[in-house]
Amino acid sequence: MMKEITLIAVLVAACGAPAQNANTTLKPKADVIYIHGNIYTGMVDASASLGSGKRDESLAISGEKILAVGTRNEVMKFKGSETKIIDLDGHFVMPGFNDAHMHLASAGLEKANVNLVGAKTLDEFRDRLAAKVETAEPGEWIVGEGWDETLWPVKVLPTRWDVDEVSGKHPVYLERVDGHIGVANTRALQLASVTVAAKDPEGGKIDRDESGTPTGILREKAQEAVEAVIPKPTHEKRRQAIETALADLASHGITSAQDFSQWEDFQIYEELERQGKLTARISEWLPFDEPIDVLNKKRDSHPASDNMLHTGMLKGFMDGSLGSKTAALLEPYNDDPQNSGLPQYEAGKLNAMAKERVLAGYQLGFHAIGDKGVQMALDAFAEAEKAAKEAKVKAMDGGDDYRLRIEHAQVTSTQQILRFKELKVIASMQPSHLLTDMNWAESRLGAKRAAHSYAWADFLRHGVVLAFGTDYPVEPVTPFRGLYAAITRMSEDGRKTYYPAEKITIEQAIASYTTAAAFAEFAEKQKGKLEPGMLADFVVLDQDITAAQPAKLLQAKVLRTVVGGKTVYEGK
Repeated sequence: MMKEITLIAVLVAACGAPAQNANTTLKPKADVIYIHGNIYTGMVDASASLGSGKRDESLAISGEKILAVGTRNEVMKFKGSETKIIDLDGHFVMPGFNDAHMHLASAGLEKANVNLVGAKTLDEFRDRLAAKVETAEPGEWIVGEGWDETLWPVKVLPTRWDVDEVSGKHPVYLERVDGHIGVANTRALQLASVTVAAKDPEGGKIDRDESGTPTGILREKAQEAVEAVIPKPTHEKRRQAIETALADLASHGITSAQDFSQWEDFQIYEELERQGKLTARISEWLPFDEPIDVLNKKRDSHPASDNMLHTGMLKGFMDGSLGSKTAALLEPYNDDPQNSGLPQYEAGKLNAMAKERVLAGYQLGFHAIGDKGVQMALDAFAEAEKAAKEAKVKAMDGGDDYRLRIEHAQVTSTQQILRFKELKVIASMQPSHLLTDMNWAESRLGAKRAAHSYAWADFLRHGVVLAFGTDYPVEPVTPFRGLYAAITRMSEDGRKTYYPAEKITIEQAIASYTTAAAFAEFAEKQKGKLEPGMLADFVVLDQDITAAQPAKLLQAKVLRTVVGGKTVYEGK
């Protein structure tokens, strides 16, 4: 605990309090004081030991920042005549969750589409589609997502003909749960000119039957042909979707989101911010493939100093997903020996683009799930970092740590993890993916590779920064499901465990969702911990998740979410 005189000195400097004379100490006054809480102020980093997180009882807020944290008596010294006092009644308080990887606008838009998540059979898949067809306007495009053939008794991909039987005259496109493949019906393929004569694009594949006829399954960049002819959502529809998704974030205790949506969505975030309706802090990623001049124009259009909203890293894709068998592997799939996935770049082009963008001052984050995809990313990062240091180009925070990131990093070797450490690459991972993937990951990879997949503990053992997110809407937005996965590596029904040696502790998992996630976006001086001078972003929960039985995490409830000192969600 800081001594009071030290605390006051820090606060006077940070908060711009009035000057003091030799005989008078003027304390800044709080707008809100929370008392009688079980306040978990956070850990320095995710590699710290169990039980090292600090605890306090009360906290004071001035404006959007934390003024003081301590005992009730210490904090009440900052009470003024207009200070609001809120009794936490002993509830657990922690830094707000910072989801290090999500797709906010897509999550909202999906709520208006055909929801195929959890469909247990092809018949159920088709029944859900048929229900949407009944209410659609004549000829209207029907889109949906969330199907997973590995849940079906016959684990075979759907085809255009399966969809044709229930879609009438509507063009239909339905993405798999991971978004890396989709199935189009015949009408959609016609509109997209995906015919027998169509060629596979670089980084994509059109599945075909024995006669060469497209089956409707489009992999990776082959999806772009259909996506290009689907009508874009209106501004009003986008805004409604975003507001829906933001409400979802607030109700699950997420105060910051590192997001990859479209530029039109970012402009709606700006609109919401101007109107005081943006309820989560957003660091918006830009597409790695866009030309430098376009990226610069977008980056310069909004102040980087805005703690509520700004552009962040550039997102690129090295490969696809394990579920779709498009993740790029160094050795073939165990259950598909003729297939090693779909790399999305030629090495020379990738390395040149990475170097150019780091030299232009950008942080990079590469989606890489398979070990070949991971190797592609590490090789490109090594060249880019070397060039930047030789040119004395500073990172986004003015330092020399570029905080390059690999998103997902599900299949890695120990040698690759050592390379992460050497290059200071951040492992941005989504532990809840394992709850879905454990049903088939070993069959895809074989036992040897599977034993070192989703290697959270090994990353931490080697001193790699581990940042957590959900990949919402690929997985549900709740961080509690991710915490459960990280500390148990066990299915939600408790019946299956996946290589438990890679489990981590609850406090390591919390740090990955807070302090490490903040570090991953150059924001560790503003958020991730509850300390004087930090942003007042925190959540109040119905249970102490650091002491709860693992299964109880899945039932954790958010009682209050606070962003910048303002309550954006209050539960029952």
